[in-house]
Amino acid sequence: MRQIDVHALADKARFNRFHGLVLFWSALIIIFDGYDLAVVGIALPAIMQSMNVAPTNAGLMVSSALFGMMFGNIILGTIADRIGRRWAVVICVALFSVFTAAAGMTNDPVVFSIFRFIAGIGIGGVMPNVVAQMTEYSPLKIRSMMVTLMFSGYSVGGMLAALVGKGMIERFGWPSVFLVAGLPVLLIPFIFRSFPESMPFLIRKKRFEELRDIASRLEPGYKPEASDRFALPQEDRADNAPIRHLFHEGRGFSTFMFWLSFLMCLFMVYALSSWLTKLMASAGFSLGSALTFVLVLNFGAMIGAIGGGWLSDRFPIKHVLIGMYVLAAISITLLGQPLPTPVLFVMVGLAGATTIGTQIVNLAYVGQFYPMAVRSTGIGWALGVGRIGALLAPIVIGTLVGMALPLQQNFVAIAIPAVIAAVATFFINHRRSASSHHEDVDATIADAVPAK
Repeated sequence: MRQIDVHALADKARFNRFHGLVLFWSALIIIFDGYDLAVVGIALPAIMQSMNVAPTNAGLMVSSALFGMMFGNIILGTIADRIGRRWAVVICVALFSVFTAAAGMTNDPVVFSIFRFIAGIGIGGVMPNVVAQMTEYSPLKIRSMMVTLMFSGYSVGGMLAALVGKGMIERFGWPSVFLVAGLPVLLIPFIFRSFPESMPFLIRKKRFEELRDIASRLEPGYKPEASDRFALPQEDRADNAPIRHLFHEGRGFSTFMFWLSFLMCLFMVYALSSWLTKLMASAGFSLGSALTFVLVLNFGAMIGAIGGGWLSDRFPIKHVLIGMYVLAAISITLLGQPLPTPVLFVMVGLAGATTIGTQIVNLAYVGQFYPMAVRSTGIGWALGVGRIGALLAPIVIGTLVGMALPLQQNFVAIAIPAVIAAVATFFINHRRSASSHHEDVDATIADAVPAK
């Protein structure tokens, strides 16, 4: 009888077709998720005209999805460790697809907001689950890169929303882009068939046949035998109280530091996303040029996410994050200075790379920090608390803009959270992370997997 450590099996595996399949489905779901989140902003001018709503009410309509995301991050991130990530992902896809499409079939602002709130639960619930799944199944040597590459699909989804909106809103009206968002629900049967379940969940439910099949695809060198027994380190074993494990094994203080860094980072992301166009226009740039800054911001985000993931697989991810936060503070502060336009574009791209990009790398880190059994819970709570920053940012920066402060002071206000996030990340105790714990594990699969 062989004892198989599934954590070590995943760590030591080489990238193969199975990993590619997990990456494909995770990235595709994130692209749909990003489309659903961005579609309201793309269609907002047409929605306001169609429903005859004032800017204040329109802002509440947009924010309804953000409130939903906060609940989705925490609730669906937590219950996924109890019902299985595959079921949680399917529930999320159904929620954001059906209710975004439903929002496109109403002309009532209140009903629209309710539908978007429910869709937001699905949008938010997807994030912790696909990050946890990608982290669990990725080989250790390329884990950060896999997570950040997958999560870059968010930017792809946003750009897809812009392209679809540009071609369809004028021709078919704003509801058309919402109806397109309902198409992913058709993929649910394929997700059930192709998206693997979490290994700790399968062990807890004693679904060993399914686990043997996944293990053999994860590591082709492993040949399953009926007598094989699957094991996890103690801290990776699931139970019915996953939240308390965020504070066990000396992880409590680091958990609070993650929450603080997420809150600060999401504050910067949404401050720039909401107000960069307005701030650049007030600096004397035309509306067209100001919108170009937003495109550069998102392009920089993709470069920052992928580049940050690449660096994190070669250097300590904690140190990479601190460096990115420092660069965020510098680049955002410089946006308020009188710089040549080409240099200003570079600073905007760098700001995107070190805010939106940093948030994606931060997701990779928190996914590696917590044990398998509570990974979705840990990511969900970090995102849920961080969503407070996303909600506060448009209000706080909007208040500062209304005070007619100098441009430099507005950007300094956006840059300060980067310093706080860098300090919070510095105080995360990496020695308490699951990834650190397993770095020196002597895998128990030597007899199961032939040497390469």
